[in-house]
Amino acid sequence: MSGIHPSAESRKELTIRGLILGVVITVIFTAANVYFGLKAGLTFATSIPAAVISMALLRGFKDSTIQENNVVQTIASAAGTLSSIIFVLPGMIMIGWWTGFPFWTSFAVCALGGILGVMYSIPLRRALVTNSDLPYPEGLACAEVLKVGAGDEADAGSVEEGRAGLLAVLWGSIVSAVFAVVVATQVFASDVVQYFRVGNKGAVSGFDFNLSFALFAIGHLVGLSVGIAMLIGAVIGWGWGVPHYSLLAEASGTVAKLAQDTWSHKVRFVGAGAIGVSAIWTLAKLVKPVISGLSSAMAASRVRKAGKADSLPRTERDIPIGIVGLVTLACFVPIAWLLGYFGTISGLGAHVGVLAIGGVAFVVLMGFFVSTVCGYMAGLIGSSNSPLSGVGILVVIAAALLLVAFVKPYVDAEAGKALVAFALFITSVVFTVAAIANNNLQDLKTGQLVDATPWRQQVALVIGVVAGAAVIPPVLDLLNHAYGFAGAPGAGAHALPAPQAGLISALAQGVITNNIDWSLIITGIWIGVAIIVVDEILARTTKHVRLPPLAVGLGIYLPTVSTLMVVVGSVVGWYFDRRADRGPKPESTKQLGVLLASGLIVGESVVGVLIAAIVAFADKLGFSNPEAPLALVGEGFANAAEWIGGIAFAAIIFVLYRWVARMANGLNAKS
Repeated sequence: MSGIHPSAESRKELTIRGLILGVVITVIFTAANVYFGLKAGLTFATSIPAAVISMALLRGFKDSTIQENNVVQTIASAAGTLSSIIFVLPGMIMIGWWTGFPFWTSFAVCALGGILGVMYSIPLRRALVTNSDLPYPEGLACAEVLKVGAGDEADAGSVEEGRAGLLAVLWGSIVSAVFAVVVATQVFASDVVQYFRVGNKGAVSGFDFNLSFALFAIGHLVGLSVGIAMLIGAVIGWGWGVPHYSLLAEASGTVAKLAQDTWSHKVRFVGAGAIGVSAIWTLAKLVKPVISGLSSAMAASRVRKAGKADSLPRTERDIPIGIVGLVTLACFVPIAWLLGYFGTISGLGAHVGVLAIGGVAFVVLMGFFVSTVCGYMAGLIGSSNSPLSGVGILVVIAAALLLVAFVKPYVDAEAGKALVAFALFITSVVFTVAAIANNNLQDLKTGQLVDATPWRQQVALVIGVVAGAAVIPPVLDLLNHAYGFAGAPGAGAHALPAPQAGLISALAQGVITNNIDWSLIITGIWIGVAIIVVDEILARTTKHVRLPPLAVGLGIYLPTVSTLMVVVGSVVGWYFDRRADRGPKPESTKQLGVLLASGLIVGESVVGVLIAAIVAFADKLGFSNPEAPLALVGEGFANAAEWIGGIAFAAIIFVLYRWVARMANGLNAKS
C-alpha cells in the first residue's frame, strides 16, 4: 500500500485541547461509573457520550477533525473500564483490612496496571480487531456517532442529524437525572421487589426490578442476545438455584432474608463456576489468532527497521513493538516494589522475595490471559457487559491457591487475613490490566473505522489511565464514608451492594481458610459446559441466534436488581430497532436510540455521585435524616412509591422512545 499523503499527516489528531477535554470528561465519567458500578454491579462504556460531548465542544473550532474527537473519546473511555477496579478493591474494606483507600497505593495499582493493559492491547489489536470479524457493537456505534458529528457543514442533513443526536443525549441525561433525584426523595421507589415462598416445603425465591434508567439503557446497548442470556441466567439462579438451596438450608428469618442469604452464600458460587469455565473456553478459541497478532506486530517492526515505515497504512501504525517491550519491562519494577511493599506492611516481610518476584510473574501471565478473554468478549458483546468480574473470579482463586501452596505453610495461622488481603491486592493489579486492554480494543476498532492512527490512540489512553487513576481513590473514599459496602464491618442499611467485590473477597477467604464449598463451583462448571454446548449448536445451525455463556453466568451470580432491568432494556431496544428497520433510514433512527440510551446512563450516574456527596456530608449540612437527606416522605409511603415509580418509569420510557422515533421520522422527511 502506498504511503499516506503529506497533507493527511498534518491533520489535527493528538492535540493539547483534545487532551485537556478528554481528561476533564474522564474525571466526571470515572466518578459516575464508580458510583454506578458499586450500586448496580455493572459499569457502562463511556465512549459514545464522550464522543458526543467532544463533538459539541470542538465544533466551534474550524480545524477540528473526526480523528481529534476520536482521541478525546479514547481518553475518556478509560473511565468506563478503569473504574472496574471497584469489582475488587472494596473487598479490602469488606474483610476489614482497610478502613479507607490510601491514595498513592490505590493510584499506583490503577495507573501501573492500566499502562500495562495498554501495552498488552497492541499485539492483541491485530488478532482481535484487524484480523477478526468480531462485531464490536460499542466500537461500531461510537464510530457512527463520530461520522455523523463530522458531517460537512454544507450538508444540511448531516447538521440536522448531529443536532438531533445531541438533543437525544441531552434529554436522556436530563430525564434520568431528574428521575434519580425524585427517587432520592422516596416519592418514587428505587425498585419493585417481591420475595415469596415456592410450594409448601419452605423453598423461597423472588425478584427485584431496579427502576434505573441507566440499567435499562445498558440493556438497549448490549442487545437482545445478551439480555436473553442474562434472563436465562437469572431464571437458573432464582427459578432453580435459590428455591433448591433454600429448601436444603436449615435457616430461619424472613422470606427476603432467606432468599438473599441463599443467593449470596450458595447461588453466586454456582455462577462463579459457570463464568470460569466460559472464560477458559473463550481463551482456548483465541490461541491461534493471538499468535498471529504477535507475528504481525513483529513483521511491522521489521518494516520500520528497514526504513519503510511510511509504507505502513495509517491504521497499522502502533507504538513500535520495541517501545512496547521497554515500557512493559519498566512497569514490572514498580509493580514488584508495590507488591513487596504491601507484603511487608501486611506482616509477610519474611517472604517478600517470593511475593514480589512470584507476584510479577503472576501479573504478567495472568494479565495477558484475562486481557485476551476480556478483549474477545468486548468484541462480541461490548465493553459494558464484558466479563471482567467473572474473569476476576478465576484470577483471585488462582492467586489464593498459589499463596496456599507456596506461602501459607511457612507463616503463622494468624497470617491468614494478610494472605487474603494480598490475594485481593494482586488480583486488583491484574484486574486493571485486563480492564484497560479490553477497553482499548473497543476504541481501536472505532479508530480503525474513522482512519485514526493507533499509536496516537494508545498514547491518549495512557493519559486517560493516569487521569482516571487519580480520581478513583477519592471517589471510593467518598462513597465509603457516605454509604459503606455491604458485608463490611459496621456497614449500614444503605450500604452499596458492590456484589462482585463481595463475591471475590469471599472466594479469597474461602480458598485460603479452606472452607469453600467446591461442589457449588463444580455445579456451575457443568452448567457452563451445557451452555457452551448449546451456544456452539446455535452457532452451527442458525445465522444470528447465540447464547453467550459468560452472559448466562453473569445472570446467575448478579442479583436480579442488577439484571432484570437490563433484560427489559434489551427487549425494548430490540423492538425499537425492528421498528426502525421498517423506516426509510433505519441506521439513523437506531443511532438516535443509542444516543438516547447513552444520555440515560450519563444523567443518572452523574446525579448518583452528587447525591452520594450530599449523603457523605449530610451531618455537616444539617439534614435531619443523614441516611436519606433528600427524603420527603416516610417508610409508610413505600408501597405507594412502588406503584407511582413503576408507572412513571414505564410512561417515561414510552414517551422518550416515541419522541426519538418521531424526531428520526422528521429528519427523514426533510432529507
